[in-house]
Amino acid sequence: QGAVKRQALYACSTCTPPGAEPAGICLACSYECHGTHRLFELYTKRNFRCDCGNSKFKNLQCKLLPEKGKVNSGNKYNDNFYGLYCTCKRPYPDPEDEIPDEMIQCIVCEDWFHGRHLGAVPPESGDFHEMVCQACMKHCHFLWAYASQLAGKDIPPLTKANSLEDEGIVLKVEESEEQKKEIKKESGVEQHDTKEEKQSEQFNEPSTSSGSACPEVKCTFFSSLLVVEVVTKSEEPVCKLKELQSKPFVKKDTATFWPSNWRSKLCTCEDCLKMYSELEVQFLTDECDTVLAYENKGTSDQETERRDPLMDTLNSMNRVQQVELICEYNDLKTELTDYLRRFADEGTVVKREDIQHFFEEFQSRKRRRTNRMQYYCS
Repeated sequence: QGAVKRQALYACSTCTPPGAEPAGICLACSYECHGTHRLFELYTKRNFRCDCGNSKFKNLQCKLLPEKGKVNSGNKYNDNFYGLYCTCKRPYPDPEDEIPDEMIQCIVCEDWFHGRHLGAVPPESGDFHEMVCQACMKHCHFLWAYASQLAGKDIPPLTKANSLEDEGIVLKVEESEEQKKEIKKESGVEQHDTKEEKQSEQFNEPSTSSGSACPEVKCTFFSSLLVVEVVTKSEEPVCKLKELQSKPFVKKDTATFWPSNWRSKLCTCEDCLKMYSELEVQFLTDECDTVLAYENKGTSDQETERRDPLMDTLNSMNRVQQVELICEYNDLKTELTDYLRRFADEGTVVKREDIQHFFEEFQSRKRRRTNRMQYYCS
């Protein structure tokens, strides 16, 4: 499939020991091609293509996809591929580290860091969505302008009103003259304001101004309906980053912790998008790039798979067919459970050929049962 947007990865120290070129393998290859090897779990990484069987593996051919490119030039590697993490370059779990400490993944470089090695104490409640390490804050220096406003703070969710303002559209609702008179009557005083009448007349006339960069769009509804005036702001896009940089902010030599929804607050003007591209961090504006989005997708897929296909099939059958199917299903379940228990007891990986072998034998036994003499009641 090429480079996958985000996937779980492993590194095989048996095939690529320290000193060899770093390589990453996908979950499927970790089972199929490296089942008995020593593996490092890398968790998830973005835009990575499995290296299994390419030029980095001298004596191994991928069983799932033998024909592969020699190198995946788009892949990015770090010390994680040798089983080393954080600025201390230690393994995880570390048998020599007696200090209890959680590890947190940086969402830019995707390395893992001990909480005590970030230059800043993670929020005690753990109430943060993503972390950017010290080195990546230096690389993505523009984030410091956002940090004072967003980092370590809760961001209210976007509302429809907020999104309209962000798009430069303001809705103004004005009462018609009849409504104004009705309101004045109810208050016991009926007045005729000549100035308001003139303003109303001017409002109902089409705009002839040519001085504004963006002409106003005015919609007039007669009778007692409200009059809605849509006024578009200047066509010049406003750079949120420049606005923040015009205010005082502090740069520190620490990591930063960001709440959910913070990516949606980053500026997406043309200049900023160009800057993201130059720094190779275009993914920062993508909400689907987050590990949480990846986990939610996995949870959603699992819930879909939990639907019992047996029950769906039974609903379309008569009673005799239902009984026959349930008996066959129970036989299959019992035999498959006994077959798989051997693998669990021995601690070995179940491979594709093992499952194929089981079903071949199962079908053979089933044919022998159905070929026996059948007896019928007279």
